[in-house]
Amino acid sequence: MLKRLKKFFFPLFIFLVLPASTSYKLQDYSFGSGGTSGSSGGGFSLEAVSGEQGGGQASGGGFSLNPGMIFLGQANVPAAPTFSNPSSWYNKLNLVINPSGNPSDTKFAVAISTDNFATTQYVQSDDTVGPVLGAEDYQIYAAWGSGSGITVIGLAANTTYKVKVKAMQGKFSETGYGPTASATTSNPTLSFSVGTDDNPSTPPFSINFGSMTPGSVNTSPHQVNVGLTTNGVNGGMVYVYGANGGLYSAGANYKINAVTNANLAGLAEGFGAQGKSGGTLTLVAPYDVTSGDAVGTVDPTVRSIFSTAGPITGGTGSFLLKSKPATTAPAASDYTELLTVIAAGSF
Repeated sequence: MLKRLKKFFFPLFIFLVLPASTSYKLQDYSFGSGGTSGSSGGGFSLEAVSGEQGGGQASGGGFSLNPGMIFLGQANVPAAPTFSNPSSWYNKLNLVINPSGNPSDTKFAVAISTDNFATTQYVQSDDTVGPVLGAEDYQIYAAWGSGSGITVIGLAANTTYKVKVKAMQGKFSETGYGPTASATTSNPTLSFSVGTDDNPSTPPFSINFGSMTPGSVNTSPHQVNVGLTTNGVNGGMVYVYGANGGLYSAGANYKINAVTNANLAGLAEGFGAQGKSGGTLTLVAPYDVTSGDAVGTVDPTVRSIFSTAGPITGGTGSFLLKSKPATTAPAASDYTELLTVIAAGSF
């Protein structure tokens, strides 16, 4: 007796779970033997070579050797950069990247630290220092100033900084950081001197007109010399003012008044200062008329007489005093003015 066999069909469901995230999905993550060297899509890139050895890294105290073609295609680890303070800077340092044989489209990033990289900051694309390394902070050698380098700005004074560089050339090629270099910022500095050509260094300093001729312009027999050294990024200024606003005689109760930027030859009376050319500091108007009898005023208002637009070492400047007593001015031996000369740096 034959029994009828019944056929039963069971539905078969196969679930395939693929690697995915909100930004990418890999349709296949197996490696065959077809020699694939990379795979990419709109949201991902994967670099691999099928059949390539995946391990076996050799390393020691002075080297690290990775196997395979991918490692051979990576950028060269940058050698130590040149990091220096060429001009006693107190808030910036010069950095020159070493391209280390990498192609011209290689991008470099620079880490910087004041505590041997216990904490790390990064040189930004605007040459400042910041806590975040963004994509824009990876720059090609030319953007890092090539052989002249860049000036890293906004640094703290009297501080030692260390830097190290890494490279990235195309995809999958970012290196580790190379060896470090260090440089130290200076303190802000300003040194200033004042004297006369017959007494350059021992105060008190004085200039004696001797006997002045009424109705004539009298020039001081000696000049006032100033010296200025500063690493101020915007240079510095030298100022002058007079306590009396002219040559005053207490005995005669009379003053030869300081004039306001005029030519004494055309005035009945007056007193002022005239700059002398030849120094490395720049004379400021109206003291920059260095011939004839034109003078700038010397009164109780503080006014600039010399300037420098940037750091300077051994800057010099000089000025003379000129006086013209009126023919009616009383004779006296105590006509006096007290001049004060001040220097300031522009940091």
